[in-house]
Amino acid sequence: MSNQIPEEVIEEVRKANDIADVIGEYVQLKKQGRNYVGLCPFHSEKTPSFSVTQEKQIFHCFGCGKGGNVVTFLMEMESFSFYEALTFLADRSGIKLPETGVRKESSLSIESQNVLSAYEWLTKLYHHLLRFTKDGKEGYNYFKERGISEESIDTFQLGFASKVKGFTAEFLEKKGFHQQVLVKSGLLTLHEDNSVSDRFSGRVIFPIRNHLGKTIAFGGRTITDQEPKYLNSSESELFQKGKILYNFDLAKKYIRKSSEAVLFEGYMDVISAYQAGVKNVIATLGTALTESQAKLLRRYVDTVVLCYDSDKAGTEATYKAANLLRQVGCQVKIARLDDGMDPDEYIKTYGPDAFNDKVIRASGTYMSFYMRYLKKDYNLNLEGDRIQYVENVLTELARIDSSVEREYYLKELSNEYNLSMDTLVEEIKNHRQNMGIHKDKREKKRYTNSATKYYQSKKLLPAFQNAEKQLIAYMLKDRSITDKVQEEIGGAFNIDEHKIIATYLYAFYEEGHTADVSLFIERLTDQTIKQLVTEIAMSPVIENISDQEINDYIRIIRAENNDMASIKTLKQQQRIAEQQNDPLKAAQIAMQIIEIQKQLKNTN
Repeated sequence: MSNQIPEEVIEEVRKANDIADVIGEYVQLKKQGRNYVGLCPFHSEKTPSFSVTQEKQIFHCFGCGKGGNVVTFLMEMESFSFYEALTFLADRSGIKLPETGVRKESSLSIESQNVLSAYEWLTKLYHHLLRFTKDGKEGYNYFKERGISEESIDTFQLGFASKVKGFTAEFLEKKGFHQQVLVKSGLLTLHEDNSVSDRFSGRVIFPIRNHLGKTIAFGGRTITDQEPKYLNSSESELFQKGKILYNFDLAKKYIRKSSEAVLFEGYMDVISAYQAGVKNVIATLGTALTESQAKLLRRYVDTVVLCYDSDKAGTEATYKAANLLRQVGCQVKIARLDDGMDPDEYIKTYGPDAFNDKVIRASGTYMSFYMRYLKKDYNLNLEGDRIQYVENVLTELARIDSSVEREYYLKELSNEYNLSMDTLVEEIKNHRQNMGIHKDKREKKRYTNSATKYYQSKKLLPAFQNAEKQLIAYMLKDRSITDKVQEEIGGAFNIDEHKIIATYLYAFYEEGHTADVSLFIERLTDQTIKQLVTEIAMSPVIENISDQEINDYIRIIRAENNDMASIKTLKQQQRIAEQQNDPLKAAQIAMQIIEIQKQLKNTN
């Protein structure tokens, strides 16, 4: 695919999109030395093993092994074709791709592409009906009565679905969409008389966008007495509500900036909060928080503020969501609202400043919420219930790594229930021992651990294999070293994959390219080789390596080659001796082979 677009254009697009900036839109990256680290988006992990280097413009995960450049990342992350990844990056950087000779392949099925296009047209239609037509006036008035400004109506592209039975179907038909596809996708409803109507007829519309800002579904709310109150689009290849968070596309830059996300239960809460100046806001889509959504948030942030309704159902949902977020490694804070209020009501009653200062910024710890939550199950006037309550709180406190936080709540228990701190501390110690927690977990959370373990395991490789990897690492960053290696040993590497990399690298430099790992990776077609090159390129190297050290690597590789050649020759001689019925000579040769192998083992 890449050869259909001029190489200089591909290079221009790649260089215009810094890999740390692009990946930073998907993963919370933290600076560590010369690289950035974060949680890998390609496999589940709680300790970061995903590394990005700006200097080389590549990424590599030391956990699952995936790696490559900025184009590779998007192809993996979004299931993009090469052309889609390049188009995305070109649009992002304001570069126009040439049209001629380019086959616009897509990772989506033709049907899904059509449905996506239909959603785009309907978003515009519904919004236009709401803002500018008599038919949409009741929807417009609903939002205005709810305190939603025209700016917010435009920002969230809120809309209204016409009540006229064939209106939407006729509109889409004129745009070239087939009725069968629209019915199958759930945009239109087929009736027994074979007529069709808009699924969302008479409802105000909340477009549901993916993280790229594309509408992939609608949420429709009744403003009359229709049932159900809320109605979502059918699930499809494009839309799985357990994997999507409402407003994530607009909120993600504010989430990255604040390292905190505020999670709501409903569309209106998000829109009201966004309008009130709290921009890092998202919501689930009418369902409880899922593990997939929790993991998505963990990639972006350390802390999630839960701001659910303050009624009984909201409190239960808060407890379940908090535990799920903590399981995936998030810090959780709980925003407190006045009894019975939801966030939207609170903002209308007390205003944006109060919501910011007294709810979001004043949100409390999970532990303080848990202690309140637990009390509802006990009659604390009874001695037995008080003891059981304290025991349960201690069990939860034992899971907290911070000794300062543990002591804070232990003092609270001590004062409230007249218990000695010594007794409580001893109980916590016993709980932690029973849980297998003997010391602070901070060491486990060090960002360097995964990489350190990786490089430690690398030392277990045979000396010649380490020498080949290290030599290739230097070849990737210095053409003169590559020229020397080509002259000295050519393709005589002992590992087949290393031979392939060296051969490609010789050709790459001979074409006049300077050292550029990201560009070199672009030229490779085999995914396994790409990942191996990325892994090798991420290994630490000496800035100004001496000729003597390069010569040492070459010597080790040659010695292995010679030894292996000797063993091969001896094995041939051994087979001949066996064929000639000369067991004594065959045994002598076998002893020679064993001796060489023993020397090799000692050397390695």
